Amino acid sequence: MPEPVESHDPEGVDYAWVMQTTFALTIVVGAPVVAVVSLLVGVSLPTWAARAEFAIRVGALVWFVVAVGVFLYARSQE
Repeated sequence: MPEPVESHDPEGVDYAWVMQTTFALTIVVGAPVVAVVSLLVGVSLPTWAARAEFAIRVGALVWFVVAVGVFLYARSQE
């Protein structure tokens, strides 16, 4: 018989949920945002290094905005 799975009922913000949701939403939202921004800005990205640097810079901004939004949502649901 398998061991029962432990449950956790956090007081306040569930930071594990915030981190997991931020990770998933950043991928789902971030990839299209990076693609659209690269097309709209019209920046020349001739090498893979330039493309990676651009994706990291835009992705970092997307991650920050998503993280703050998810945290504020989790805090409002307390």
